[in-house]
Amino acid sequence: MTIRDRPAPRRPRPDVFEEPTLHTERLVLRPFVVADAPAVHALVAAREVADTTLNIPHPYPDGAAAEWIATHAAASAAGAAATYAVTESVRDQAGLPAAGPLVGAVSLVVDRRHDNAELGYWIGVPFWGKGYCTEAARAVVRYGFEVLGLHRVHAMHFARNPASGRVMQKLGMRLEGCRREHVRKWDGFEDVALYGILVSDWRAAAAAPGDRGERAERAPR
Repeated sequence: MTIRDRPAPRRPRPDVFEEPTLHTERLVLRPFVVADAPAVHALVAAREVADTTLNIPHPYPDGAAAEWIATHAAASAAGAAATYAVTESVRDQAGLPAAGPLVGAVSLVVDRRHDNAELGYWIGVPFWGKGYCTEAARAVVRYGFEVLGLHRVHAMHFARNPASGRVMQKLGMRLEGCRREHVRKWDGFEDVALYGILVSDWRAAAAAPGDRGERAERAPR
């Protein structure tokens, strides 16, 4: 990724999110809309996606995607979460970057008391192996630190899913521990690996040569 424009101005401790659209080299991250529901359903209905996430059921119920998208506005208005549709970047008629097909989702669930947020993500099976998850997550972590003024971002993954851990490592997150059989998934309990990154860690990495960035702009409402 390359920095195409200066980042959006930081808004320390905002009470309400107004999520901007985030552009990376290959992706456009934008708020979800109700019209995304069929595409969401098609991607998360795959057992492989449900198997590596805590809260996605399988089989995926009809109507669940629209219900999930409908929760985003209230969470955003409360300053509790920012959830992005991850889409492939295409060119519009003017030759400018625009949102293309949906490939997944990435989010920050914010705890303003402690100025931290939990990072979450999923990518549809047809788009695995392209590096999209790392690219999207990197953009959202940057948004969290630069714009939302967070002090820390953390994430967790099932210990049996090391690919998700590699994404976190590429973001500069550090392995902070493992909680044994901490959560229940279907008929069993899962070990979860815990990762985190402080804003000081992120700034040090961002100042290093070869830093990759994204530009942010206000999303159309």
